[in-house]
Amino acid sequence: MEALHDFGLLVGSLLGSTLRGATPLILCALAGCLAERSGVVDLGLEGKMLLSAFAAASVAAATGAWVPAMMVAMALAVSMSMVQGWGCVSHRGDQVVMGMALTMTAAGLTVVLGAAWFGLGGQTPQIAESARLTGWFTSDAQLVQGVPVVGPVLGLGLLGHNGLVYLALLCVVLVWALLFHTRLGLRLRAVGENPLMVDAAGVSVQGLRYRALALNGLLSGLAGSYLVLALNANFIPHMTAGRGYMALAALIFGKWNPVGAMAACLLFGFLDALAIRLQGAPWPEALGGGTVPVQAIQALPYLLTVVLLAGFIGRARAPAALGVPYLKER
Repeated sequence: MEALHDFGLLVGSLLGSTLRGATPLILCALAGCLAERSGVVDLGLEGKMLLSAFAAASVAAATGAWVPAMMVAMALAVSMSMVQGWGCVSHRGDQVVMGMALTMTAAGLTVVLGAAWFGLGGQTPQIAESARLTGWFTSDAQLVQGVPVVGPVLGLGLLGHNGLVYLALLCVVLVWALLFHTRLGLRLRAVGENPLMVDAAGVSVQGLRYRALALNGLLSGLAGSYLVLALNANFIPHMTAGRGYMALAALIFGKWNPVGAMAACLLFGFLDALAIRLQGAPWPEALGGGTVPVQAIQALPYLLTVVLLAGFIGRARAPAALGVPYLKER
C-alpha cells in the first residue's frame, strides 16, 4: 500500500508540474491557432509573450496587484497584434518578417526598458505576494490527499492550481467551439482557406483577420502574464526561452486544431516536468556512471520541438491561404 501511495505521489506531482508548465504553451498555441486559421502566420508569439510578461511584472511591481498587471499585459499584446495586422494585413507585408521583427523588437526593448527603469540589468524587482496568482481549491487538495493512491493524484495533480491554469483548459474548449460551432469561426476558417470566396460573399477579409489577431493578442497577453504572476516572481530577460516557437510546433503537430495543440503542449509540459525530476539521476554504469547531464535533460523539450517540426510540418495540411496576403480585386 505504501508503494502504491508513493506511486500516486509521483504521478500527482508529475501531472501538476505538467499542467503548470504547459499553461503558457496552451494559451500561446491557441493564440497562434486563431491567427493562422485566419491566414496570418504568427512568428511574433514569442515577442508578444515576452513583452506582455515584462509589462505585467512592471505594473505588478509598481501597484502590488495582479489585475492591472494582467490588463496592461493583454492591452499591450493586443496592440502588438494590431501593429502586426497593420503591416501584413492592411499593407500586405511579409508575414514571417513582420513576426520576427516583433519578436526581435520585444527582446531588445524589454532589456533596455528594464535596465533604464529598474537598474537591475534588465530584470524587474520581485513581485509582492499580493500580486501573485494564488491556488484554487487548496483546502480540497489537502482534504483528498489522504485518500490512498487516487488522493495524491487529485490533490497534487488537478487541484490547487491558480486560475489561469484552469482558464487555459477552458479556453481550449472555447476556441474549439468558436472555430467549429459558430458563424464567426466558420468565416475565420474560410478566410484562411479561400479569402476570395469570403470577399465575394460580402464579408470583409481584413476585418476577420483583425478580429482573429485581437483574440490572438488577448491570449498571448495571458500567456505572458502567467510567466511572471504564477511561474516566476519577477521578469528576467528572454525568460520565454523559445516557448512561442514551441507553441507553434505544437500547433503544427495538432494540425491547427485547439485540442490537438493542447495535447502537444501537455507533452512539452510533461517533458519539462520530467527534466526537473531527472536532474541528478544516476547515469547507467555502462555509459560511464555519474549523473545524467543537466544540459541533456534541459534540452529535451527543444529536441522534441525540432523532431515535431521535422516530422510533421510536411504531413499536416496548413490552411491554404496561410501566409498569402489578400489583394482585394477591383
